[in-house]
Amino acid sequence: MDDDNTVSKTRPKSSDSTESSRAVDASPSCDSDVVSPSLMGYRYAKKEFIMVPPEEKLRHFDSRAKDHEDNQEFDACIQDLVRCVALTRLVYGDGHLKLAQAHARLAKAYFQFKGWGLQALEHSSLARELLPFCSSISSCRGEKLEVLLSIHLTHGGATLLTAKYPCHDMFDNKSSYLEAKQIIEELHQHGGINEEEKIRTELDISTGLSRVYKRQNRPEEALSQCEKSLQLLKDCGKPEKTSSVYRDMAAIEQDRGHLDRAIEHLSKAHAIAMSHSPEELERAQISHSLALILSASAEPCHNDSAGHYFEQSLSSYKNSVGLQDPAFLTAQDDFCRFLLLNGQQERCVEIQRASLTSKRSTFSDLSAEVADTLQLIGSVEMSEGRMKQAHRTMTKCLEIQSLLYGPQHKKTKATKKAVDMLARAPEVAESLQRQGRRKTKPQAFSVLPSSGKEGSISDS
Repeated sequence: MDDDNTVSKTRPKSSDSTESSRAVDASPSCDSDVVSPSLMGYRYAKKEFIMVPPEEKLRHFDSRAKDHEDNQEFDACIQDLVRCVALTRLVYGDGHLKLAQAHARLAKAYFQFKGWGLQALEHSSLARELLPFCSSISSCRGEKLEVLLSIHLTHGGATLLTAKYPCHDMFDNKSSYLEAKQIIEELHQHGGINEEEKIRTELDISTGLSRVYKRQNRPEEALSQCEKSLQLLKDCGKPEKTSSVYRDMAAIEQDRGHLDRAIEHLSKAHAIAMSHSPEELERAQISHSLALILSASAEPCHNDSAGHYFEQSLSSYKNSVGLQDPAFLTAQDDFCRFLLLNGQQERCVEIQRASLTSKRSTFSDLSAEVADTLQLIGSVEMSEGRMKQAHRTMTKCLEIQSLLYGPQHKKTKATKKAVDMLARAPEVAESLQRQGRRKTKPQAFSVLPSSGKEGSISDS
């Protein structure tokens, strides 16, 4: 009886599966001196789970994937969704709507949770290929439309992620969003989705279309879609969400060369993020973008504001992601270039020197980021007449670039030219000659003829 109680206490507390619980309950008693009750329970649970019918396994992994998604455990969620695809094929066969749904769900997870465009495109394509073979009875019509809607939205977003060139597959991308728009209307008319879901999906469509039109260099149509997004967010009472739309509008205006309008949109995004967004990372990103666009403006009055937003972005990045995160280091480099352009060389070099340790830790000693930092420091040292220090710094940069890019790369050649020029400076040339003499002095002893007797060098 005691053994039975021991086993029951080891029953898993998590909601992983009812199979695991039954497996532990069904475990025979075992001497706790030989194996721990928890380990014993796990072994029997695992052994019995292998024998569970695939239908029950599918329900288990489907439920667990939802739990992982709710807990933002996205890698674990995707692993379970992959299992769901395999089990759905086993349970329902290749021509079933359930399999198309499983592929569509996995595609959406790859796109939304990981930003993996190629994987999302592959599974959304598989889902679409399966739809014509699925049952065409009227009761499945709504479910097929929901799957088709998910496919088009995922395909449209994933194509934007994977497009290498401005017009790569953009027309197909646009048609995905337009077809999604038609489907959402039909679903809403037949009660397939409620008003809130309709607005949320329409927002995804208008946001996607604005980015497609931007890629196609059609700014007016892109801005029109952004206006639709703003109106949708206003209708559903979510002003805090308009920040990302204003950022998109700023990017479109900046591409057109309308910096004043871009600054206006980014300023709105910044105000909304500061007042509504709890995410400090979003504040950092907007402050960084605003600093960059203000620093690029020809208006002298924008310089002070740019410096303020750079400082604000660095503070927010530091609090949200830390000093060694690539986002912080990138913003810091942008700030240093701003300082350099405004005659603050000493502060620029001070910050860059301090960042070398973080960059070596984040990107490695032999990285482009470390080489670029050394090159910037060396350039400032050279402009200030500190030739010996500049030569040492640029030589370190050259060593890294030679290993990274090879001796014939344009960056390596440019740095080599600078190092050679510095080597001709009188103080550098003298220092190199002294080093050369120190290196050759010990060699004078090595060329003396040996008499073959111990102590011959000391005797000579």
